[in-house]
Amino acid sequence: MSDILLHRVLPFSKRLISETVLPGETVVDATAGNGNDTLFLAELVGEEGRVFAFDIQQAALEATANRLDNLNDRVSLILDSHANVDTYVKKPIGGAMFNLGYLPYSEDLSIITKPDSTIEAVDKLLGMLKKGGIITISVYDGHEGGKEERDALLDYVKSLHQADVHVVRYELLNQRKNPPFLIAIEKVRDFDEVVRVEE
Repeated sequence: MSDILLHRVLPFSKRLISETVLPGETVVDATAGNGNDTLFLAELVGEEGRVFAFDIQQAALEATANRLDNLNDRVSLILDSHANVDTYVKKPIGGAMFNLGYLPYSEDLSIITKPDSTIEAVDKLLGMLKKGGIITISVYDGHEGGKEERDALLDYVKSLHQADVHVVRYELLNQRKNPPFLIAIEKVRDFDEVVRVEE
């Protein structure tokens, strides 16, 4: 066990997911990127589990496939928007992870996650998520378009009914240079469609 209790955002996201996802379950990496979360999820679900990993850039899926190495048979790599998750995932999921922003080391940093598709994906995944499951969303807002996505996402999660889900925001307040923060959504009641509360 680590001596650090207050982890940075990405390790804390993995810690939450590892406490809820069981071997053999289906999970979603909504933003494959360079494959770090996909590999983590593939190891977590084991031989009988399945990971659906989405990205809109072929380079990201190729990097993810290379990182997976001999675990590729546990993963479906999908070149499509995570907003279309329900086209591919047809069974309940144990958890899902998002890492918003742009693909690190990409030649085109203008390709970023967008608020509409992100919220649509979260909305659909909440319907698929098992009771007690968690969706983690690592939010980066230091790039162009990041603040708009951050604000739209925060408005969305604040509108979710408290009887259906618990939502937390986790961040390290003394970090510099626009560090990410984490939104974690725990499903506390079974439902298929998300209920949003109007203010």
